[in-house]
Amino acid sequence: MNIRITPGRLRGAVTPPPSKSLSHRALIAAYLAGSVDRIARLADSQDLAATRRCMEALLDVEDGFPTLDCGESGSTLRFLIPLALVTRGGAKFVGRGRLMERPMEPYFDIFRRAGVHFERTGGALFISGALTPGVYELPGHVSSQFVTGLLYALPLLPGDSEIAVTSPLESRDYVTMTVDALKKYGVSVENQAFQRFFIPGGQKYTPCDYTVEADWSQAAFWYAARFAGGDIALSGLDPASPQGDKTVAALEDRLRGRGEVDIDLSQIPDLLPPLAAMAALRTGETTVFSGAARLRMKESDRIASTAAMLRAFGVTCAERADSLTVTGTDALRSCTVDGANDHRIVMAAAILATAADGPVTVLGAEAVNKSYPTFFEEFNRLGGIADVL
Repeated sequence: MNIRITPGRLRGAVTPPPSKSLSHRALIAAYLAGSVDRIARLADSQDLAATRRCMEALLDVEDGFPTLDCGESGSTLRFLIPLALVTRGGAKFVGRGRLMERPMEPYFDIFRRAGVHFERTGGALFISGALTPGVYELPGHVSSQFVTGLLYALPLLPGDSEIAVTSPLESRDYVTMTVDALKKYGVSVENQAFQRFFIPGGQKYTPCDYTVEADWSQAAFWYAARFAGGDIALSGLDPASPQGDKTVAALEDRLRGRGEVDIDLSQIPDLLPPLAAMAALRTGETTVFSGAARLRMKESDRIASTAAMLRAFGVTCAERADSLTVTGTDALRSCTVDGANDHRIVMAAAILATAADGPVTVLGAEAVNKSYPTFFEEFNRLGGIADVL
């Protein structure tokens, strides 16, 4: 689906959708506790549909290894691999897009030490074997999703376990979200300064009522719309949220200032596209985004696709292996933007289009269904003009 956007200011109040990250975590725990029907405000997206589909297959009573179709959801894939070993002794994982190309070595290193069989071939991952109580070493700089995956599975083992993080943990707040969700479902984890996690064995997930709060990651695009001149009021966001992306509020203020702004993305990788959209509007000012190497392996190479989006609008930017430098302009041009099969690139392009000097066509706009299916409905409700071609 391609969309043509006619420039113009957005105006009105918007409540971001329920948090995708918290929805994943609540949904997995609720399935294990048998209380899925007690989650309120569960996010609706392709990624969440993948987690629901895979949890139902994982907990099916039929014999044999299940096939878990993770779609394009990295969270679903990495969260459920250890659970598949603990609950079913293995599984076949499949996915689409770039999902099965994402780094998996932290798990594979564990599997080699534990004698777990794994085979990655033909766009699928096959695993079989068992996890046993013990110490699990993981690097922290690849993805916090590996830590989360183990945190869900290890409490179900008969003995105590530990996770030892062997390098500084990036995206720490996502692990905080996991520990908070586990606690609500009756599972205890001791977080020792994000360097070691002690997990008592023999635990059970217990049912609870859970309400998913609004998503700060998605809110960031409406912050960008405000930065682009929109009159946007955001509601429903919890400033005390465990979501690390709540820092977008403070970063918006920083970007409104003069002079070079340096932003380390190592703890907030999902914010690059909306923050880059803001940086593009800082006329004559430079913004440097660093700590972004992991973004090369998202739905797109998100450093490259963000740079390509900005250049389409006439914005000067420079890529390095783990960084992006943006020089703002006061003249965004009419253009065509490749959405790169990346929901966050599509949304950032749509926001920048509101400040362009003519119509903007965004290719592959259906990518928003991955995380925010109602994005363009909200966009038009706020006075935007986004027409399907």
